[in-house]
Amino acid sequence: MRVVVAPDSFKGSVTADDAARALARGWLAHRPGDDVRLLPLADGGEGTVDAFAAALPDAERRTMTVPGPDGRPVSAAWLLLPDGTAVLELAQSSGLPLMRRPDPLGAHTYGLGVVARAALAAGATRLVIGLGGSASTDGGAGALSALGLRLQDEGGRDLPLGGAALADLARLDATYLLPAPPAGVQLLVDVTAPLTGPAGAAAVYGPQKGAGAADVTLLDRALRRFAELAGGDPDEPGAGAAGGTAYGLATLWGATITPGASTIAALVGLADALAGADVVLTGEGRFDETSLTGKVVGSLLQAAGSAGASVGVVAGQIGGPIPGSVSAAVPLVELAGSVEAALSDPARWLTKAGELLSRRLTRA
Repeated sequence: MRVVVAPDSFKGSVTADDAARALARGWLAHRPGDDVRLLPLADGGEGTVDAFAAALPDAERRTMTVPGPDGRPVSAAWLLLPDGTAVLELAQSSGLPLMRRPDPLGAHTYGLGVVARAALAAGATRLVIGLGGSASTDGGAGALSALGLRLQDEGGRDLPLGGAALADLARLDATYLLPAPPAGVQLLVDVTAPLTGPAGAAAVYGPQKGAGAADVTLLDRALRRFAELAGGDPDEPGAGAAGGTAYGLATLWGATITPGASTIAALVGLADALAGADVVLTGEGRFDETSLTGKVVGSLLQAAGSAGASVGVVAGQIGGPIPGSVSAAVPLVELAGSVEAALSDPARWLTKAGELLSRRLTRA
C-alpha cells in the first residue's frame, strides 16, 4: 500500500517532522513492506519555518534572540531564500508555549516585529509570515511598534505593550514605520475569524490564552478601538488570526492574508504525494471543530477525499464528533492513560498510534 504521513506539529509537544517519523515507525512495524512517504506539514503556526526548510534546501536558516511575548528573551529562527524571500514564524518569537504563565492582557507580538526588522536589514525583498500559535491578542500592535509605529494615548504617551492597552489608544503615528518590502508581505493564517465580535480573535481564541470573560470583553473593545483608528477591513476572513496580528499587518503594512495550510501543501507537493495513495495519516495536538476551518488536518481531509484515500487521524485529544471523512481516529490521551503521560513521551504514543492505525485501516 502507498501511505502518506502528513501531520501538523503537536503544539508545544512534538514537531511535525518528529510526529511523521513516529507514525511511520508504528505503521511499518506492522506492515514493513508498504511504501510510506513522510510529508510533515504546517498551516502558518508552529513548524512553518521547518516545512519551508524541508521543501527548500537552499534556504539559509538564521537564528536571533528577541523579546518573547512576556518580555523574556527567546531564540527565533527564520529563513532567507535565494530569491530574497524571508520566511518568519510568529510561533517562534511570540508563541503561547514561550510564556512562563498566561498573560492574556499583557502578552504581545513585539518579538515578531524585531525578526521582521532583521529580515529587512538583511536585504529581504519579500516576507512570508506564518501566523498561528500566538500568546497575545494585541492586533499585531507589538510587531508594528517594533517596526516603528507609535501608538499613543490622549496625553501623547506611548502605550505599553499588550492587547489591553489598545483600549486607551488615541493616536497612531506611522512617521517612522518601516516600509514593507518591495515584493510585499504574505501572511499565512490557520483561521477564518474576523478581528472582533462573537467569532473574533478575543472571543474565540482569548480563552485559550488565559482570558476570562471580563478579559475577553476588554480585549474585544480594545481591538475595536484599534480598528476605529487604523481603518482597513476588520471583518476580512482571517483578520483575527494570531490575536488580530493579521489585521494589523494587513491594514498598516499592506500585507495579504492567505490560507497557510493550502499554501504550504502546494509548496511541499501534497497533491502529487496523494495521487495514488491508499492511506493518509495526519494529526495535531487537538482535533475538534476548529480543525476544519483552515488548519492542516481539515485541509488534508478535503484533499485526501478528492484523491480517494482513507484517512487516519491522531491527536493528543479529540473534542466533538468525528467527521465522516475520517476512517479512523486515535486520541493519544486514551492510549497513554492521561494527558501527562501522553505529553511525557509523545514519540512513544505516536508510534503506538501508527501501528494501531495500520491495523484498523488495513484489517490485516
